[in-house]
Amino acid sequence: MKNEITINGVTYVAKDSKPEGNRCVVVVDRGWIFAGDVTRENGRIKISRAVWVFRWESIGFAGVVANPKKADIRKIDDIDMPEGSEVFCIPVKSDWGL
Repeated sequence: MKNEITINGVTYVAKDSKPEGNRCVVVVDRGWIFAGDVTRENGRIKISRAVWVFRWESIGFAGVVANPKKADIRKIDDIDMPEGSEVFCIPVKSDWGL
C-alpha cells in the first residue's frame, strides 16, 4: 500500500489512502462475513483466497476491519454467491485476514 510509514514496528497509513487490489470484507445476508479477492461477473460474486470472519469480542466491526488479528478468522474454500446476497463490502489490504 502506498502512503504508509512504519515507526517502532507500527505501520501508519495516510487517512485518505485507499487499499490497492480487489480484496474486500464482504457482509452478506444472514450476517455472514467473508473476506477475500473479489471478482464480480454474470450476477455472481466470487471470493478467492477466502476467509470467514467467524467471531470477535470486545471490539466493534470497525475494530475488526482495522485489526483482523483481534478476531477469530478462519480460512475457507473459495466462495461463489449470488450478487443479491451482498449487503456491503469494504476494501482492505491485499493480505487482510491471511
